[in-house]
Amino acid sequence: MRGEASRIADRESRDSLAPKLRDTREDAWRIGNELFTITKVLDDSIQLERALTDPSRPVADKVAVLTELLGDNVHPMTMEIMTDLVSRHWSRARDIANAVEDFGVDAMMYYADATGATLQVSVELSELHSALLNLPVVRAKLYDYQATSEARVKLFHEVFSGKTLNKVTMRLAEHATCNLRRRYLETIQWLINKFSRHMGESMVTVTTATPLKPEQIKRLVEVYSAKVGRQVHINSVVDPTVLGGMRIQVGDEVTDNTVVAQLQNLHRKVQTEATPA
Repeated sequence: MRGEASRIADRESRDSLAPKLRDTREDAWRIGNELFTITKVLDDSIQLERALTDPSRPVADKVAVLTELLGDNVHPMTMEIMTDLVSRHWSRARDIANAVEDFGVDAMMYYADATGATLQVSVELSELHSALLNLPVVRAKLYDYQATSEARVKLFHEVFSGKTLNKVTMRLAEHATCNLRRRYLETIQWLINKFSRHMGESMVTVTTATPLKPEQIKRLVEVYSAKVGRQVHINSVVDPTVLGGMRIQVGDEVTDNTVVAQLQNLHRKVQTEATPA
């Protein structure tokens, strides 16, 4: 969890540079890739993270470190983002890598916007999440620290070779297994939520044993849009282990109407009633 200083630094930096990053349009693809590469470099070097976040070190010195590291090989916007980040205060050295990753995802979203692919990427991420939910062995291998990042990315391509994904979806999926910053499905869900917020919608994750019918999705959109006061997007997850009913998650709120949940509630109720006062 990030400290208050890091949350403020991340948010203020992204808010101040968002218009410029958005205006790069197709160049945002290059910028996002560069930022993901920098994220990996930072994750692999706590010494570098400390050098770039040391509050006692002049900003000019930190920029000199960036210049030595990046040279003239990166997009000017990438350098501007990194310069802004090293000029801010961080709760922990490692938090700067989180901020760089956030910018990388933002860049990918702006590229998707520029190419008219934002909704497609959001849907494909949801489908990817649903497919991997039923592939526990694949998930474990995509999060295997003992395997190289190249091997994990290769595995992803082998498993999903028959599925045509937008290149933004593919790059985000590769990043999730190349940089093991969270468990694989957690990263995919994090990305789904970010795209949902980016599109001005709320993500409602509905888990059922079989795919939802179009009329069910339509009804869920109507109900939850009215409930939260804004448009929602349904992230339909198919999990054959779910017995009857559906499990619905909006943010941190979970409504579980599955048979298993009902039996568990009944069991707790019986135990409570059987316990002497």
